[in-house]
Amino acid sequence: MLKTTLMELQKLIPSNLLNTVQYIHASLLAKFILGWGSEQFQFSEASAMVFSPHQDDETLGCGGMIARKREQGIKVAVTFLTDGRGSHGTDTNIQNQIIQIRKQESLEALSILGISPSEIHFLNKKDGSLPDLNPEEKQQTIAQISELLKRYQPGEVYVPHRKDCHRDHEATYYLVKEAIAQSGIKVQLLQYPIWVFWRAPLFILLKFNDIKSAYRLSITSVQEKKKRAIAAYPSQMQTLPPGFIKRFLSSEEIFFHN
Repeated sequence: MLKTTLMELQKLIPSNLLNTVQYIHASLLAKFILGWGSEQFQFSEASAMVFSPHQDDETLGCGGMIARKREQGIKVAVTFLTDGRGSHGTDTNIQNQIIQIRKQESLEALSILGISPSEIHFLNKKDGSLPDLNPEEKQQTIAQISELLKRYQPGEVYVPHRKDCHRDHEATYYLVKEAIAQSGIKVQLLQYPIWVFWRAPLFILLKFNDIKSAYRLSITSVQEKKKRAIAAYPSQMQTLPPGFIKRFLSSEEIFFHN
């Protein structure tokens, strides 16, 4: 109900004004968390798995972490849950092209960050479908994720924030969390924010308890590498709101403990 109300209010605001307000809000919230509302995240040598709903979320949210680990020879695997077809409208022919374009862009971006194709997995669920999977499809997806977790035995698992204001993103969090429970492995679960700073006014969705669980990771040593990886997604950069990408070019990444 609350998210519906927010969306209805946003439709009443002119798009250029809304974009400016969202940019200011996202910038101020990120600066507050980085400056006062977070603890330094101690970089670890634990292997990691990143679960990304779409091709680009992994680089935006975790690109620096991935690059730092790979530069030290630490194992990182990435799994994309959807095919990303929905970023350019509903035309079937265009969607089929976008699926292939986004896949190739993800391979290029992750290559820049140091991940080989053998460590990249595509579950190819239809973009936008994750919250609405029928019971059989949902269990199949959880089983696929669980199998990957058991194969890699990661020390850290990265997922979108559970309140990320995007249905596929939030569904990814819960699918992965259930898969972790079913796999029986013990991991540190970390959430990366993509849309929540942009779309949700402070304290509407992100409460004090959420902010208290924030951590910042320095990625200064790999900052340029992350910028190049983001640039490897030209099909997506042109569809995102003006100013949206700027936060992800920072020298620090933000994560939330579960």
